[in-house]
Amino acid sequence: MIAPTLHTERLTLRMPVLEDFEHRAVFYASERSVWEGGPLSRVEAWRIWASEVGLWPLRGYGPFTVEAGGAYVGEVGIYQAEDYPEAELGWFVVPEAEGKGYALEAARAVMGWVRRSFGWDEIVNIIDPGNARSIALGLRLGGRIDPSRAGIDPGDVVIVHDLRGLA
Repeated sequence: MIAPTLHTERLTLRMPVLEDFEHRAVFYASERSVWEGGPLSRVEAWRIWASEVGLWPLRGYGPFTVEAGGAYVGEVGIYQAEDYPEAELGWFVVPEAEGKGYALEAARAVMGWVRRSFGWDEIVNIIDPGNARSIALGLRLGGRIDPSRAGIDPGDVVIVHDLRGLA
């Protein structure tokens, strides 16, 4: 399966292409990746990114590349590695795109797409407890922290989003 193309007021969400990997390689090489198990080598970053993009034909969902005005600003999508307890709504933005509301806008679009496409009643974020910015975004999206839900690592913050009101 290839990702559909979604549009919001400012953004285009599309299927990732090979050139998009360069942004993730830079991210994983930086200290910004500490909440994602980094910093990592380019080879390790490739394995993660390629497995995430590979979710599209295997599960029918995965990461969307997010563009604003034709420029790459990040990824937002549904991730589910083998060790995940359930599918997760996740995001990544490049430094120059932070603070502009792109992740929020793209995440809302993905949440609506998930509801329409799969009929899921809810989706979660699984976030390292030290990643205050991602926790804040999950809560701004209307989620609630559920300490009874399993994360990936001990102590992960799991935020649950009710999708039933989305069309």
